[in-house]
Amino acid sequence: MSSRPLSLQSLPPISPTTTPLRSQTTLKPTLPAHNSTAGTPLYISCATNGSRSRNRSPDDYRSTLQALNSKGRVPRKSLGQHYMLNSDINEQLASAAHVEEGDVVLEIGPGTGSLTNVLLNAGAFVLAIEKDPYMASLVSERFASTERFKVLKEDFVKCHIHWHMTLLLGSKKSLDDPMSRYAKVVSNIPFNISTEVVKLLLPMGDIFSEVVLLLQEETAVRLVQSSLRTSEYRPINIFVNFYSDPEYKFKVPRTNFFPQPNVDAAVVVFKLKQAADYPRVSSTKSFFSMVNSAFNGKRKMLRKSLQHICTSIEIEEALGSVGLPATSRPEELTMDDFVKLHNLIVKI
Repeated sequence: MSSRPLSLQSLPPISPTTTPLRSQTTLKPTLPAHNSTAGTPLYISCATNGSRSRNRSPDDYRSTLQALNSKGRVPRKSLGQHYMLNSDINEQLASAAHVEEGDVVLEIGPGTGSLTNVLLNAGAFVLAIEKDPYMASLVSERFASTERFKVLKEDFVKCHIHWHMTLLLGSKKSLDDPMSRYAKVVSNIPFNISTEVVKLLLPMGDIFSEVVLLLQEETAVRLVQSSLRTSEYRPINIFVNFYSDPEYKFKVPRTNFFPQPNVDAAVVVFKLKQAADYPRVSSTKSFFSMVNSAFNGKRKMLRKSLQHICTSIEIEEALGSVGLPATSRPEELTMDDFVKLHNLIVKI
């Protein structure tokens, strides 16, 4: 008997206790192992007479494929789409952000809604931003029965997220709870926009209290653990520490994704600072302009790379005033060193 893709409404997450496959309708085509690089089937057949899963059963490999099939979709490499197959990882993401009843959570790229499901089960209101209109439609249908979910069909790096969140938080603000004016970000984001997302979100300490992201592991390590005097120490490290207190939480092996990427991932928590807690600089724009200029000339001494700001002699004197040698290079300065240097040599 032939079968057709089931509608989204009939595709709740598959429970690990579902009836064994041998007692169900034969799966066609055969599912590849989720850590395989074999071709992805556009559609799969699934049993209609098996036991239905519980409402809070985890999203897994089969349910992810079924959800994609309901829209005739395959993951798009151009959008960096890699779907999480392990509900335990989603639970840990939500736990890392301490998501609880009444929280407002921003999710970037909800995909099939596996993480969204966990966030909603925790009692959060979820605003999702999804660039792919097919996946936006999928999660809209999946969570149509709840008033605690909204999806915007927009490209996150281009949308006015600060405006959207300000309106949303204003509508849900509680006079009894001052923390209700802050939201959280919990997302498994496409690896190819990681840096852009970090740069957009971290300066929003007036909106978000913390940002929890699942990133490519190499990126996670570079953002959080890069040390002075290494090639990995770059302006982004100054930026991250200026606006947040970052923490590397745990590694996520690549076998937890479909399709399997070529790299492992990791979860990072950025606790955002309030403006009053930012390092004291006369202008954040001129500060980061100076930092970027300092790193433009690889291995160049600061008295050379910053001489468009003031003379080499003035730079050497400023370095001496903060206890640094005249031959200092950018990779040898901490964020606090850059702050002190900026306040001495930049005239606004």
